[in-house]
Amino acid sequence: MQRRTKIVATIGPATDDIEALTALIEAGVDVARINFSHGDIEDHERRVRQVREVAASVGRDVAVLGDLQGPKIRIRGFRNGEVTLTNGDAFSLDLELGKDDGDESQVGITYESLPRDVKPGDRLLLNDGAIVLTVDSVSTTRVTCTVRQGGVLSNNKGINRHGGGLSAAALTDKDREDILHAARLNLDYVAMSFPRDARDVIELRRLLRDAGGEGYVVAKIERAEAIDNIDEILQACDVAMVARGDLGVEIGDAELPGVQKMIIHRARAMNRVVITATQMMESMVKSPIPTRAEVSDVANAVIDGTDAVMLSAETATGAYPVKAVEAMARICEGAERQAVTRTSQHRVERSFELVDEAIAMATMYTANHFDVKAIVALTESGSTALWLSRIRSGRPIYAFTRHESTRRRVTLYRGVSPVSFDVQKVNETNLTRHIADEMVARGVVRRGERLILTRGALSGISGKTNTMKIIEA
Repeated sequence: MQRRTKIVATIGPATDDIEALTALIEAGVDVARINFSHGDIEDHERRVRQVREVAASVGRDVAVLGDLQGPKIRIRGFRNGEVTLTNGDAFSLDLELGKDDGDESQVGITYESLPRDVKPGDRLLLNDGAIVLTVDSVSTTRVTCTVRQGGVLSNNKGINRHGGGLSAAALTDKDREDILHAARLNLDYVAMSFPRDARDVIELRRLLRDAGGEGYVVAKIERAEAIDNIDEILQACDVAMVARGDLGVEIGDAELPGVQKMIIHRARAMNRVVITATQMMESMVKSPIPTRAEVSDVANAVIDGTDAVMLSAETATGAYPVKAVEAMARICEGAERQAVTRTSQHRVERSFELVDEAIAMATMYTANHFDVKAIVALTESGSTALWLSRIRSGRPIYAFTRHESTRRRVTLYRGVSPVSFDVQKVNETNLTRHIADEMVARGVVRRGERLILTRGALSGISGKTNTMKIIEA
């Protein structure tokens, strides 16, 4: 059985060794994530180069996703590195306090707009919600609070407002610099942190294209406001990421599972790719096996239809990066054996506006109701492969394309495998037989078994898929 759900793995110190990176990719990584929040541009360049060199050496197409840092709303530091806050104590956040002037009663903050963004009665969540403060009063430079949930608070921890509403721009000056680097490195995907609405996503795409980048845009859904604007954000992006860390803090952990399912459903309905991320296998940072809760978490995301599941610290800094990928692949395959992952109700009551999409829908309906073993899409941009992958099915999809960038991009699409194939170098009269022979050679089908082929009447032209053909190997 070929795994359909894709694995995104964050590259970091734990995988800087070539042997470790090779083992990681051989274990099943489809997309390598470079986190611009950590390291410098030399680190990023080296890691992108290593990923592409290793992928080529093992005969794999592996996409690279660059993840922008976005606005980091943080406290400053404490004189002794950390303090313990007790329920009921007064505690203030003050713009005028220095870098390491914090103590048990106050700490500096880096975000100058915080006093303007909050009001008495608001709840502020620090350190991913571990510390909860209630705002009592606000002055020009100081937010005075009461500790509602105490604990140990250390330097540079993040601040969220329950329910969202902080006005920080989605793109910082650092992000704008990193967009230039992303374009120069020819990254396949660029992810935006904390978009509020479609305008943020559109701005990222414009800046990336102006810099010469051709990567697809990922919108990380991690602000409460983004949920209210989810359809317009999905319309503006190519990929949505359910970034459950900050999102869970802003909307509350009880709301998170339902919102995750909604985003996956809406993304697929709107023909967008979706990644489920954050703490999926968190215990494997230190443990060689996942918890049963983590197994269920990954499996449920797969059953819900996510295109990809993501590993962060597990592979970037964890003690068992390869085992984490192997475990995630095993869980995905187990979930995909459930019949529900192969039954589709996608767009059954919708009409189609594009010929390409109509062909894709007809192809997958046929594949799910007829004895065919696989689908082959001759594609330039990968759009037909994307539409095919929106339909739940147990049939593997192969994107035959001459473009390396397209091959890397489709590695994120659920159920799609890239194949290097230059349609312009094959005689038209021999094309069908050539494709059938390739699929037999790959062991996908045996002689006499059926395939579905989608293609355009004019080979090598993007966006012109207009034919579905059932062929025999």
